[in-house]
Amino acid sequence: MEPYIQISQLNDFIFCPKSIFFHKLYGKYSQSLYHEKPQVSGKLAHENIDKGRYSSLKRYKQGLELYSERYNLCGKLDVYDMETHSIIERKNLIKKIYDGYVYQLHAQYFCLIEMGYQVESLFLHSLQDNKRYPIDLPDKESTKVFGNLVDSINQFDPGKKGFIQNPEKCRRCIYNELCDSCSTHKKKSC
Repeated sequence: MEPYIQISQLNDFIFCPKSIFFHKLYGKYSQSLYHEKPQVSGKLAHENIDKGRYSSLKRYKQGLELYSERYNLCGKLDVYDMETHSIIERKNLIKKIYDGYVYQLHAQYFCLIEMGYQVESLFLHSLQDNKRYPIDLPDKESTKVFGNLVDSINQFDPGKKGFIQNPEKCRRCIYNELCDSCSTHKKKSC
């Protein structure tokens, strides 16, 4: 088991559990070897946060390091608005609100609460079209589902038999050439 789970891995795990394994495998190499346009765009979208250039207003915390002892999570927060007590997770373009996006926000929520912050609202913000989507705070049921997701990540074995691929996701996966779950091993045509 890893010493912690990166918050960004929640979305990756839901996309495909094996992608986390391949991401770690490639971790020491230049991202230009395996990142494609969506990954490059996403990285550029977060550059202003990483450099603290989202806003000069003191009400916004940007790029805050997060940690949750309860869930063994760590990561970085995009934006926390100290006046509205809101978390804002920025995505390059949101066409659909995926469960992974919601779990990333919930992870940030749990981390901030554990760190002593007050959180009253959660938002996904689509940068390209400047749309903001409110996301419900975790309730009892979604907290249980979130805990189960974290447990699944901790228990996942990429070599274990019984993994069922999703051909549609395989076609879009940047790691499909390496993955033994991808039947043809041809990039973008699993």
